[in-house]
Amino acid sequence: MTWRLAFAGAPSFASTILARLMASRHEVGLVYTQPPRPTGRGRKVLKSPVHESAEIAGVDVRTPARLSGEESILAEFDWLVVAAYGLLLPQSILDAPKHHCLNVHASLLPRWRGAAPVERAIMAGDDETGISVMKIEAKLDSGPVYRQRRMPLGDRAAGARVGDELADLGAAALLEVLDDLPDLEPEPQDDALATYAEKLTSSDSIIDWSRDADVIDRQVRALSGRAAAYTTARAGIRLRLLEAQPAGQCDDSPPGTLRRIDNRWQIACGAGALAPVTVQLNRGKGTAMPIESAANGFPKLLFDGARFGYIGDE
Repeated sequence: MTWRLAFAGAPSFASTILARLMASRHEVGLVYTQPPRPTGRGRKVLKSPVHESAEIAGVDVRTPARLSGEESILAEFDWLVVAAYGLLLPQSILDAPKHHCLNVHASLLPRWRGAAPVERAIMAGDDETGISVMKIEAKLDSGPVYRQRRMPLGDRAAGARVGDELADLGAAALLEVLDDLPDLEPEPQDDALATYAEKLTSSDSIIDWSRDADVIDRQVRALSGRAAAYTTARAGIRLRLLEAQPAGQCDDSPPGTLRRIDNRWQIACGAGALAPVTVQLNRGKGTAMPIESAANGFPKLLFDGARFGYIGDE
């Protein structure tokens, strides 16, 4: 069966799914996404990846601050497909399409309901993650699940890369579900097993060097390609860790101490040490670079014995 669909989403994860839908036999007649917002140092106003993809394909785009009031428009469509849209849907919207609303969620529900399932799964050290295609209910990510696809999380899984892989997996699972609807029956979730992926905040990016190296390593990997984990040196200089590796046991230096050991830079943690690989400083051009290049370019900041975790000139 060929369905007439509306779509709601914003980031690249959703854009990948939208692209697969537009390339399928189904008709995507309308796209909802977040309004353009100022981004980055220059505060340039940018459209979301979903917005860009829909415009290139010639699909109508709407960017309301909320979906209430869109019921009569959605009544013209068979289904509303949602992927990382960022807004809760009121019951009137859930009831508006001819059939219902579907969500492609980047976790194995009921684990990691909420806004940041990929990052929270990596931070928690989960062995696997996956995709759930579900029927949306008013309570956050609680609806019955049509189909799930599992994906292992390796020891070096990183947030952006996992998100890209899950988008491809989710697009394939969604198309399978659409093929089987309306006869496919979803399975209810067990609310007793639910965990919540809280929205990422600025505090999630701050590295606490008193924690174990493996915990900080997961934090760095989870935020890779996104907000990026960072630490602060004297005078408020910020060092972002874009890539790092566990370095085994450091010497007895206090947590947050940068050391040059066996010709390798590493930072002491509460237990073990972390070796920075690629970093970015809020100095100069702010270019991402190998730690060796950064140490050569900023020797007064990155030297054997430097301490991180400082704020101001203490």
